[in-house]
Amino acid sequence: MFDNQQLLEEMPGLEKFARRLTRNKHDADDLTQYTLLRAIEKKHLFQVDTDLFKWTSKMMYNLFVTDYRRKVKYETKFDPESYLEAEFVNPSQEKHLELSNVTKAMSLLSHEHQEILVMICVQGMHYQEVAEALDIPIGTVRSRLSRARGHLQMLTEEPHSKTIAA
Repeated sequence: MFDNQQLLEEMPGLEKFARRLTRNKHDADDLTQYTLLRAIEKKHLFQVDTDLFKWTSKMMYNLFVTDYRRKVKYETKFDPESYLEAEFVNPSQEKHLELSNVTKAMSLLSHEHQEILVMICVQGMHYQEVAEALDIPIGTVRSRLSRARGHLQMLTEEPHSKTIAA
């Protein structure tokens, strides 16, 4: 028989094994917890000269396989999420129109405003990177970005966007 302290000493190895099985930290934590609980429940079946880690890791593997089989059998048949994720849906007509309006509004902006919006909003550059690339102060980057966003928003608002699309 083993005591709970010995079981706690095996816990890091069990957690590592669980992460390898599940490839997900949260699922690995759950699997480790179920394994420890099962080991405590089945403590009376443990034979004295048996390696505790091997005994508990086999228990963990069996729990993992049982759960995997249950998921394959029931969740894939009755859970529509996997089927919904596989479906491809084209963007709606409204999204195409909105993208077209933004593209046309961008073309109406000055070169400096287009450049700032593309570098920060599209390419994801930091303000400091943009300031260095354009050789301008960071305050200028911020003010240009603010004016560019405001102007773009004004151009893409409902009354204006109809005139852009025409």
